[in-house]
Amino acid sequence: MQTNINATRMQLLLLRRRIALAQRGHRLLSEKRDEISRQLIQISKQLGSLRKEVEKELVETSRRFVMARASMEPENIKSAMEVPTKKFSLAISFASIMNVRVPKFAKEIEGEIISYGYSTTSGELDIALKGLEKVFDRLLELAEKEKQAQLLADELQKTRRRVNVLEHVVIPELQQMIRFIYDKLAEAERDNISRLMKIADLIRA
Repeated sequence: MQTNINATRMQLLLLRRRIALAQRGHRLLSEKRDEISRQLIQISKQLGSLRKEVEKELVETSRRFVMARASMEPENIKSAMEVPTKKFSLAISFASIMNVRVPKFAKEIEGEIISYGYSTTSGELDIALKGLEKVFDRLLELAEKEKQAQLLADELQKTRRRVNVLEHVVIPELQQMIRFIYDKLAEAERDNISRLMKIADLIRA
């Protein structure tokens, strides 16, 4: 606590305003902390099921690629895959969750994923490529939500620190300073009353 503060009524008024502002900030930050926690829990639940779905689809797609390789000549696989006809671009926009900028991914795709003839290729390769195309949307959704969760977790940590500083440092120090001024003003008031009483006694004598 600062011991060199001026124990005046004006200083007391300023400290009361400061502590009111600190308490309001503490309340707002606590509400923000609770809402970010709720949003994180919601996203975490979505992430768990989404990650399982993506992993399952990727495993199935990998299995189809292995089967295609086993049933095709290496040169036929190479010629089938070396001329891509599908173009992909990613557009990133931003949304706000509790004043946190979080990314939103949107894909733009042109062309067909199958760019080869069917005479020298396996049906398993067709299924694998279609499966890869299908799971790509889920991968983007997963990446988007994982990034959102990371940004919200960082903001939650910062908000918790601010709440703790206000709750355990700033507000208690202000309260202590206010009590110090109260005590000093009360002491000065008692000294003043004592002097007045002595003056009254001298006058009566």
